Amino acid sequence: MQYTLSDLRLFLAIAETGNLTKGAEKVCLAPSTASHKIKTLESNIGTLLLSRHARGISLTTAGEIFLRHARHTLANLEQMHADLMPFAKGLQGHIRLWANTHAIHSYLPADLAVFLGEHPTVSIALEEHTSADILDAVQKGDIDAGIVAEPNDSRPLTLLDYRDDRLVLITPHAHPLAKNQRVAFANVLHHPFVMLHNGSAIHTFTMNIASQLGQHLNVRVQVKSFEAVCRMVSAGVGIGLVPFDAVAQQPHLPVSVIDLDEAWAQRSLKVCVRSQTTLSTFTQLLVDQLTTKNNRT
Repeated sequence: MQYTLSDLRLFLAIAETGNLTKGAEKVCLAPSTASHKIKTLESNIGTLLLSRHARGISLTTAGEIFLRHARHTLANLEQMHADLMPFAKGLQGHIRLWANTHAIHSYLPADLAVFLGEHPTVSIALEEHTSADILDAVQKGDIDAGIVAEPNDSRPLTLLDYRDDRLVLITPHAHPLAKNQRVAFANVLHHPFVMLHNGSAIHTFTMNIASQLGQHLNVRVQVKSFEAVCRMVSAGVGIGLVPFDAVAQQPHLPVSVIDLDEAWAQRSLKVCVRSQTTLSTFTQLLVDQLTTKNNRT
C-alpha cells in the first residue's frame, strides 16, 4: 500500500465535509485532482473507501476504518511535532518522571516549579501511576525516575529519601467519628467516602486495602484533587482519606483529622532510579534537588 500524508489529510477533509469538492477546497486542491488522488488511494489499498452519491459521499466500512487510523496517524504526527518543537527552540534535556498521587498532589508542584525555574532548557513529562507500576517502569528503563511510597520490594533499584508524611482520615466536625483520635481503617468503611477519581494511584491503593479486609468502600463522590476532597468533606458530603500535608495546606476548612491505626498510613516517599551511575545530567540534577535535605522541609 502506497499513500502519503497529503492523501490522509485529503481523505479526512472529504470525510469531515461529506463532500469531495468541499474537501478538496479545504486542502487547496482542484476537485479533479482530489478525485484522482482518492481513486489512486482506493486502487492502492484494493477496496472502495467512499460511496459516491448525487448529493455527496458516504464512507464504506473500509472507509470508516481508514478514517479512524488516518485521524490517529495525523494526531501522532502533530504530537511528534509538538514534542520536537521545544528542542528546535533550545531545549537541551527531557526527563520522564512518574509519581504516585500523594507526591503529585502534595509536593511536586512546588518542587518542580523550582527545578524548572533553575533549568529553563529542560522539560519534564510527568504522569501519575501506582507505586507498583512506577517500580516496573523504572526497572524496565521506560522512565528516568519515579516517586513511590516506600516499597516492600526486593528489586535491585536505588531508593532515595524524598518526603515523609502520613495518610489520615478527615471528617466534618459534627461527624460521629470526629471525637476519635485514632481509628482502624476496617472500622470506618461503612461510612460514605469522598475519594479521588478512578485510576488515581491512591484510589487503587485504597480499594485494594478494603478488598484485603473483605469489605467494599462506600464511595459517594469522586473528585480530581485532595483539595476537592477536603472541601467536600468540610461540606458534610462524606469522610476522606488524604495525606496530612493536604489538610495542613487548608487550615481554614472545618474538618477533624483522625490518625489511622495502620502501619501503611505512614508514607515515606522515595525517589526511585535504576542506578545513579547511569542517569542523564539533568535527571541527576532533578534527583539531587528532590533528595537534598534542605528541600524536604
